[in-house]
Amino acid sequence: MALKRMDNIGIVVEDLEETVDFFRELGLELEGRTTIDGEWAGRVTGLGDQHVEIAMMRTPDGHGRLELSRFLAPPVVADHRAAPVNALGYLRVMFAVDDVDETLARLRKRGAQLVGEVVQYRDAYRLCYIRGPEGLLIGLAQEL
Repeated sequence: MALKRMDNIGIVVEDLEETVDFFRELGLELEGRTTIDGEWAGRVTGLGDQHVEIAMMRTPDGHGRLELSRFLAPPVVADHRAAPVNALGYLRVMFAVDDVDETLARLRKRGAQLVGEVVQYRDAYRLCYIRGPEGLLIGLAQEL
């Protein structure tokens, strides 16, 4: 049996409302929200008894999803948000956008900060990294 697709990327946050609003501004749609708890959930994650608020965000093409999670129990144990771009492990999410400058201007109104600068890679892309809500690292790519 072959791999079908990547279903979603999970991001743990402290402020679910602010993060949902930020990704809506970027262009994702809120697919749904729920609370997950119970013994079955703890068996999947290995955390035992857990209580988590989830918001599922969907890209406009319907193929990509972000699962934003706010853990109420157990408490968060590590914080990787301030890690530099050469840190080991999962790092960032990259989004294809129509216009990097316009997207950056909209997201700056929601607190986004440019990490380095907007650069052009050959005649193919304009790219940048931003820090979004809670310091999340997000990439923006405009195909030329």
